[in-house]
Amino acid sequence: MSESGDDRGGGPAHDRQFVVALSRGLEVLRCFRANDSMLGNQEIAARTGLPKPTVSRLTHTLTRLGYLTYVERYSRYQLGTAALSLGYTALASMDIRHVARPLMQELAEYSDVAVSLGSHDRTSMIYIESCRGKGALTIRLSVGSRIPVATTAMGRAYLAALPEAGRAAILDEVRARHPDDWPRMERGLERALAEYAARGFTTSVGDWQSDVHAVGVALTNPATGVVMALNCGGAAFLLPPGRLEDDLGPRLVAVARKIETALGRR
Repeated sequence: MSESGDDRGGGPAHDRQFVVALSRGLEVLRCFRANDSMLGNQEIAARTGLPKPTVSRLTHTLTRLGYLTYVERYSRYQLGTAALSLGYTALASMDIRHVARPLMQELAEYSDVAVSLGSHDRTSMIYIESCRGKGALTIRLSVGSRIPVATTAMGRAYLAALPEAGRAAILDEVRARHPDDWPRMERGLERALAEYAARGFTTSVGDWQSDVHAVGVALTNPATGVVMALNCGGAAFLLPPGRLEDDLGPRLVAVARKIETALGRR
């Protein structure tokens, strides 16, 4: 985010309705990830691209409002109860989680790996629900975890379900953030889009992490039009490509359609 008014959240300087100060404060909160216990002003400045003096004023304000808590012993900040309250309220209000969980759990127990539901955030997908099989080698990602949109089965499925303009905007940001990796990512995305058109699901066979295989399917909430995505993934040796393509992919498609149908009745 720059001091001129442009920001990475999509608010152009010429948009007179866009409140830059608010945008910057929210960018500070967005810096905190599931595996971050605390962050200092210098780390926040690096992640947001904001000058450190600006970050210091923002963290001070957010602390006064309860969205951050300052831990004096470490001279760092952690998310405060006001931020946590917003997150939990958002999760609790998502009907899709309550509808999806029983169907996801059934597939997780059948497959003995993890089945998760994610929502898009810039160049990532964020888990909003996750169910695990009983296997000891199930991927240990939980609600709030982030995974890349361009190299994962969940992210690719989400992209495949978007209108071309929406997909292009996300991929422009991915390209800008990962210029060196973009040619490899682009090849994988082209394969994924063709796969989704032909089969209704995408796969990621070691594209995100070499020892992780997964299948992904998009779903749309009929009431809101919001697109999300499901994945079923785990250790590569448990999920060879044949099992993903012939068994779990079709099953995950069926789960997505059942969720959409149930949401349409509410």
